[in-house]
Formats: sequence, C-alpha cells, structure tokens
Amino acid sequence: MREEKKLLLEEIEEKIDSAKSLVITKYENINAKESWDFRVALSKNLSEMEVVKKRVFLKAFEKKGYSYKIQELEGQIAVIFIKDDPVNAIKAIFEFSKQTEKLEVIRGEIEDKSYNKEDLLILSQLPSMNELRSQFLAVLEAPMQNTVSVINSLLTSVIYALEEKKKLEEKK
Repeated sequence: MREEKKLLLEEIEEKIDSAKSLVITKYENINAKESWDFRVALSKNLSEMEVVKKRVFLKAFEKKGYSYKIQELEGQIAVIFIKDDPVNAIKAIFEFSKQTEKLEVIRGEIEDKSYNKEDLLILSQLPSMNELRSQFLAVLEAPMQNTVSVINSLLTSVIYALEEKKKLEEKK
C-alpha cells in the first residue's frame, strides 16, 4: 500500500475511533455551496462529513471490527462522523437529503449497533435529547403548577367570601 493511502487509512481509523456514531451515505452532484451548507449544519451537531475512497474506508472499517461488502456501496460515498447526540445529526442528514435529493443514506453505526436506512429514518423522527429533557421537565412541573393554582383559587375564594361578608355587615 502506498504511503499516502496508509496515511488516509490511519486518518479514517482515528475518525472512526473518535466518533460515537457514523452514517455512510451515497452522494451525487453536490455543488460547493450545498456541500458547505451541509457541513455547517453538521458542525452545529458536532459532526463532520468526509468523502472517502471505498476500498480505503472498508479496510479501516474492517480493522475496527465492522463488516461491509464493497458491492453494497455504489457510487461515491461520504461518511458522516458523529461525535455527540446522533439524533440531531441524523435529522440534519435526512433534512439535507430531502431538500437536495442528492444524498442517500446507506447505513449507520450507532454505539456499536448497525442500522439500515429505514431505521435511521425512524431515529431522525424522534425528539432530540434536549426536546426530551424539556418534555420530562414539563411532566414534572405540571402537578406542582396544578397544586399551586388550586391553592391560589382556594385563597381567592376565601378572600371573596370575606369581602361579601363585609358588604353584608355594612348594609345592616
């Protein structure tokens, strides 16, 4: 193997090691602006896209314990390395794919588990970790808020009753 391919192989291995998850995609005719916009969207989700040669990627992929056949990879491939919450990055990937129709998800590896395109599409429709946290806090807050409003209404009704009693006494 030539020196430049060895360096490329090592770089891809490092990216696979540092990423929590990765998504393998097939792309066609993405222009520079679309690529830039997509990379910016990915970087907001602590992810990055790398266009790779199939054989070099498959060697690095196999060295890390994954198995994949070159026949399953048609066309040009790009790998998205995800370093944080995979749901947000997968949402960005499918959103870009839907907008441009130039990117197709092939497969994903999330926390050492393989997912096909359909599974990743389902994951992209889930709420993000921050959305789940806010929903959970709303569930915890609702009973307390209801209790406060009940106590508030009881106090208000006591005040109204005292005011009515005062008016009745003043009339006498």
